[in-house]
Amino acid sequence: MTKHIAIYVRVSSSSQDNKSQMPDLLKWASCQDKPIIWYKDTASGKTMDRPQWNKLQKAMQVGEVATVVVWRLDRLGRTAAGLTKLFNELIINRINLISIKDGIDLETAAGRLIANVLASVAQFENELRSERVRAGQAVARAEGKRWGGRKLGCRVKVKDEQIAIIKDLKMKGEKIAKIARATGLSRQTIYQYVDR
Repeated sequence: MTKHIAIYVRVSSSSQDNKSQMPDLLKWASCQDKPIIWYKDTASGKTMDRPQWNKLQKAMQVGEVATVVVWRLDRLGRTAAGLTKLFNELIINRINLISIKDGIDLETAAGRLIANVLASVAQFENELRSERVRAGQAVARAEGKRWGGRKLGCRVKVKDEQIAIIKDLKMKGEKIAKIARATGLSRQTIYQYVDR
């Protein structure tokens, strides 16, 4: 069985694209003589449970993959524990990992050292980002700012036309989210009228 090179591409959300990753990956791929299979995900780096990544892992487990290639190490994941576990699995299964931008090649001792250092840095950056978000939210709360919803005790005044739209769309079997968009009301308010 001929093993293939797995090129893994990931972006975190559908509002992002992989244009920054592709030129370097395509250039690298053009110099290879082994077959290449591309795996592309749109998913958060906080979890290793992603559709194409899962497919790639199955291929690795059955011995179909010789090398995993990524643009940068953070495309694989953002937790040191997850990445370190992955590095160990790759080494045990004799699968190389190449990170083009980070200059990582797991077949070398220096590459393994750099990979583990960068995994810790990726987790550190992720934790810093979370701390900044929480600090910003605390400042906003201290200044009396609110987000998400309305003040407690305030009732929404639902117009007769909105009630008619709710009834009509519910009779047609439309989902609550679609009814909410059509009426401009929250899903919670729609549920109150549907339950009645």
